[in-house]
Amino acid sequence: MADDTGARLAAVPEPTPSPEAAVPRTPAPGDGADGYLERRTLRRGSAGWLLLTGLGVAYVVSGDFSGWNIGLAQGGFGGLAIATVLMGAMYACLVYSLAELSAILPTAGGGYGFARRALGTWGGFLTGTAILIEYILAPAAIAIFIGDYVESLNLFGLTSGWPVYLACFVIFIGIHLWGVGEALSFSLVVTAIAVIALIVFAVGAFTQFDPANLDDIAVDTTAAGASSWLPLGILGIWAAFPFGMWFFLGVEGVPLAAEEAKDPVRSVPRALSISMGILVLLALVTFLASTGARGADAIKDAGNPLVVALEGDPGLSWLKTFVNYAGLAGLVASFFSLIYAGSRQLFALSRAGYLPRFLSLTSKRKAPYLGLLIPGAIGFALAAATGNGPRMLNMAVFGATISYALMALSHIVLRRREPGLERPYRTPGGIVTSTVAFVLALSALVATFLVDKDAAFIALAVYAVALAYFAFYSRHHLVASAPEEEFAALAEAEAELSRD
Repeated sequence: MADDTGARLAAVPEPTPSPEAAVPRTPAPGDGADGYLERRTLRRGSAGWLLLTGLGVAYVVSGDFSGWNIGLAQGGFGGLAIATVLMGAMYACLVYSLAELSAILPTAGGGYGFARRALGTWGGFLTGTAILIEYILAPAAIAIFIGDYVESLNLFGLTSGWPVYLACFVIFIGIHLWGVGEALSFSLVVTAIAVIALIVFAVGAFTQFDPANLDDIAVDTTAAGASSWLPLGILGIWAAFPFGMWFFLGVEGVPLAAEEAKDPVRSVPRALSISMGILVLLALVTFLASTGARGADAIKDAGNPLVVALEGDPGLSWLKTFVNYAGLAGLVASFFSLIYAGSRQLFALSRAGYLPRFLSLTSKRKAPYLGLLIPGAIGFALAAATGNGPRMLNMAVFGATISYALMALSHIVLRRREPGLERPYRTPGGIVTSTVAFVLALSALVATFLVDKDAAFIALAVYAVALAYFAFYSRHHLVASAPEEEFAALAEAEAELSRD
């Protein structure tokens, strides 16, 4: 894509600079043919649609084992059910929008690249930074949860703490440094184990299913619209949005693998669609089986809701042990894949000059080693210093919802402004689909303040610091030859020619 874009740019006469095009872009030393991009290349053709589908499910699968159930405490069964349907609709609309955008621009920039073309440099940075917040904080939170599982299973006599977190980051970053093909293959195997475990769990739990268990949370009679299905009232639906997201959070990261995919124009949209279908099925069976087996009230605060859901039947003790180990596999799958996503987003932003350029250097095995090591060090430090996994996940959700709104907006803008742009894949429903995603993403963003306003404000402060860096420094030192920047520059040049 970058080579084709460069050839098309060469054929376009020099336009009169537009205000956006006038943003200074200082060429990097060795920029272009002299070696800048050659030192920042990924291993192409490493992943087909199957590995990409596994990656999409891996991002999310840990959310089926824990976290979502806290939404029962926020909205009850009915509130969380409605929230999950609405958030599922948001992700489905977003995934189909991203499928079109990723076919247009199959680069490692993902959401940043889409927003850069549609919304300019500020839009690109706002989107890329929000995605980076999500993918740096989520692994830190999951490392803490892995520690809790290791302790509960009494593995090697270890207790949850910094040695476990360190081992997670060192081992799994090491696999990523080995190579992307090996890393995604490992992720696929672990993800398959977790998915099989969820299906086995559901089969066992449904033998204990009782519809009366679904709405057994005490009703708050002071809440507007409260009932047995909505024990916390109408507002409880909104408060449950972030937890309905946990069944799908992360699937939008598949386009970040585009530069390493085989035939990304076809394989990325296909993987996004199949991943989303699998995740919807897993969400449905996990949610119903868990609450129906033991009761919504029993699992609403549980750290391991699937295991708690099986405690009502002594005959299922073997399944409890199995689910415990499978839950650890699910956490490992998500932890491993989110490290991958964060490194690729950081790589793309750094390669284009939005972040320090040295972060995008790649090794002999074409792995962005600093893009893996530095976020990993930050994630380990956060996990070891705070031990507060839920708060970090809420901060990650805050970043995610901002990126969703901006990516959906990018689809709308490009459809309206560039209707003639070649689109190998077209989103069903067009801008109606992306508009639904945009509205629901903004609603979910506001909901993060209802759940944990401190986490939301901390994430907002981090966001503000990053934006200050961009405003005062990096926007004046962008690398024009980065694929996403070339793609945007082509649009600017063609727009100038059309006006002339």
